[in-house]
Amino acid sequence: MNIEIMDTTLRDGEQTSGVSFSANEKLSIAKLLLEQLRVDRIEVASARVSEGERAAVEKIMEWAARKGHIDRVEVLGFVDRGVSLNWIKSNGGRVINLLTKGSEKHCRHQLRKTPEEHFADIRAEIALACEMGIAVNIYLEDWSNGMLHSPDYVFAMLEALANEPVERIMLPDTLGIFSPEQTYIYSKQIIDRYPHRRFDFHAHNDYDLAVANVLAAVEAGVGAIHTTVNGLGERAGNAPLSSVLAVVHDHTNHTTNIDESKMGYVSSVVESYSGIRIPKNKPVVGENVFTQCAGIHADGDNKHNLYYNDLLPERFGRVRTYALGKTSGKANIRKNLEQLGIELDEVSMARLTGHIIELGDKKEVVTMEDLPYIISDLLGGEGEQSKVKILNYSLSLAQGLRPVATLKIEIDGKEYQQTSTGDGQYDAFMKAMRKIYKEQLERKFPMLIDYSVSIPPGGRTDAFVQTLITWELDGQIIKTRGLDADQTEAAIKATIKMLNKL
Repeated sequence: MNIEIMDTTLRDGEQTSGVSFSANEKLSIAKLLLEQLRVDRIEVASARVSEGERAAVEKIMEWAARKGHIDRVEVLGFVDRGVSLNWIKSNGGRVINLLTKGSEKHCRHQLRKTPEEHFADIRAEIALACEMGIAVNIYLEDWSNGMLHSPDYVFAMLEALANEPVERIMLPDTLGIFSPEQTYIYSKQIIDRYPHRRFDFHAHNDYDLAVANVLAAVEAGVGAIHTTVNGLGERAGNAPLSSVLAVVHDHTNHTTNIDESKMGYVSSVVESYSGIRIPKNKPVVGENVFTQCAGIHADGDNKHNLYYNDLLPERFGRVRTYALGKTSGKANIRKNLEQLGIELDEVSMARLTGHIIELGDKKEVVTMEDLPYIISDLLGGEGEQSKVKILNYSLSLAQGLRPVATLKIEIDGKEYQQTSTGDGQYDAFMKAMRKIYKEQLERKFPMLIDYSVSIPPGGRTDAFVQTLITWELDGQIIKTRGLDADQTEAAIKATIKMLNKL
């Protein structure tokens, strides 16, 4: 069976605390959902919310009508004697997802009506929608509590609507209270009792069970699932589209119309528009989920893909990467070097592996983009620090005060210490160093004639910085480089290399 996907990122997803899409952002997401990902339907707004919501719906409906998607665009509306219907129609909509009460408690305490009164109001709203040419789907809000505590009420409502022209009945686990077993049992009860009806399941993630409940609902025979991109939604969110796709495609015999390869891109766009960052370990779309960290895993991938599963990154527009850090082995490093087109002999590989492990103790992850900088720094033939060693230094920076540097170095086994101020931390460090050479050692000190900084692409604030400094002394040009996650530390390393070369 082909499972229908109704994505409600633009309605329920926008109910995430702090999220508000502009009209243009909503239109952009709608286009991506319907034409790139190819979801079957989208829910784009709640009726009567605001002028901004009205403008967004109007934009989306105009575009959808031109593209032939108008019947796939839905708006949440209320049992309000035609107010929502008129709002939807005036903005070009043709489908209402009518919010009704799926539990007797909601009916009696929120609406303060008897079930019979509520059922009559729903039938009147449906009749009005038919007169206006608007198709109707019915949300049974709080359906999960209704099945747990007032099943007779739920079945009475379905009987009251049995002969009504309703396209779909939507079954929301509104408060995310169901377990997968309960989802299966209660969904199957409804489906078996009304086999000719079309049912949607709408999961919330309060107990982190939304995706598991989706799987249970599909196994029970539900034909459509509601999702949001990145799991946006009230409280703990809704069932994330990416995970739902993976579960339906890999753990059932069912299919969907979704183009998985666009999932990664759409996820990143919604992350940008919503301002809600995707957790790095979020399945399918998280930054780290296709990254192998342990060296044994990379080694296993080289030996008949021993650590692969069906969640191949290429399915979702992603690529597999191999992290570099203190758990890395040669296999991880070789995987990265292969992608960079770099070959190293065994001796160099051993040095590089040891160095990356050391760096991993200072920094969580070394990226592939860092590798050329590290290799250049480690294997650049600039010699080992020997005669000049930095023993300790302190740099201070305070608003309204000049930076101060205090350093202690060892030269040919003898210790020297100086303090100086400067126009910057590195400038203060250099002035203290010059004092040692000129005043205490009575030696010439090289002139800094060029200073350049390179940072790998990606904009990370913890990226390794390569500092390349050019020095001149008595006509001799010396170039040294330093590498560190801290720019000043990288410059200091380059300086010590220069002093040893002298």
